[in-house]
Amino acid sequence: MRIMIATVTAGAGHLQAAGALEEAWKTVRPRDTVERIDLLEHVFRLQRKVYIQTYVKLVEHAPEIWGMMFNKTDNSVAANKLGRLRRAFARRTNRRFVKHLKEFNPDVVICTHYLPIEILGHLKSKRRCVRPFVACVVTDFEAHAFWMDDFVELYCVAAAETKASLVARGASPEHVVATGIPIAAKFSTRPQPRSVRKTLGLRDDVPVLLVLGGGFGMGPVANILDALDRVERPLQVLVVAGRNEELRRTLACHDYRHPTRTFGFATNMHELMAVANLIITKPGGLTSSEALAMGKPLFILNPIPGQETANSDFLLERGAAAKVNRIDDLPFRLEQLLASGKLSAMARAARKLGRPNAAMAICRQITQRISRPR
Repeated sequence: MRIMIATVTAGAGHLQAAGALEEAWKTVRPRDTVERIDLLEHVFRLQRKVYIQTYVKLVEHAPEIWGMMFNKTDNSVAANKLGRLRRAFARRTNRRFVKHLKEFNPDVVICTHYLPIEILGHLKSKRRCVRPFVACVVTDFEAHAFWMDDFVELYCVAAAETKASLVARGASPEHVVATGIPIAAKFSTRPQPRSVRKTLGLRDDVPVLLVLGGGFGMGPVANILDALDRVERPLQVLVVAGRNEELRRTLACHDYRHPTRTFGFATNMHELMAVANLIITKPGGLTSSEALAMGKPLFILNPIPGQETANSDFLLERGAAAKVNRIDDLPFRLEQLLASGKLSAMARAARKLGRPNAAMAICRQITQRISRPR
């Protein structure tokens, strides 16, 4: 079979989910032809730059506008009104992808972003020659209405609550499966914390905080570290600046009160999470799923209005996270949390929610479905 995994560079999570699915599919069906594709690699360079920078600048500098747009369009009426326009626009601006899609002629297309769903929906509605099995993999704990399309044959979602939300908005229950959000296979392993701490030069008797800036290194990471300097309790801090090399260099040159190690884009995130007692981060769907798979509690700061707010609510309601809205409140809340013994209960809640084998579960669900008569 020919398998296409289609995604878009709009936050690192969509790309990571696509990579996890490619890894899993090649494990489940090694003889299949698998192609992972970023739709923005098939558009003009200027369009790609505008798309990525608009998203990054909006969520970083005007998150309230992003949140308003997210909420205004997150209903079936608005989504249906915009549907025809979005599909037509997506097809016209992604003609290279459409051409490549027809040439590759996949049996299955797995989408980790809603843009390829829009394009496929347009092609199928016009009865074009490409008619693959379409699976939609939602990469947050809440599914926006843009993820929904009549031509999707399988939705793979984070949790039973996500499934219930889709079904309430018209999806057929038999077409929605709560698999979890796909993450890399390494998060199903169990690195030995003592060994990793020794490699990183960390003490065993002092708590480790892992501060994450996301794949793009966005967010107030420097301000978080300044706030941690005001914590009296002994700490060890690991910081991941992602692909933001300027941020990494700035942080690495700073002299902090607590022992602090700074990383750029980390390929050993599972090891860093394994030694962390608490992860301080924005609640992206992939980062949260990785932490849950490792049984690690999260401390949430300033979630982006929209998908991250929904993720935050999900984690807080289930006891796997704590949250502050202002960085100035971080030192006091951390002192309280570390002194209370609540971290153990939060870690147990995280382990209960974790789905480390979600990517394999998604691949098996798809292979089962495509073996049935359509």
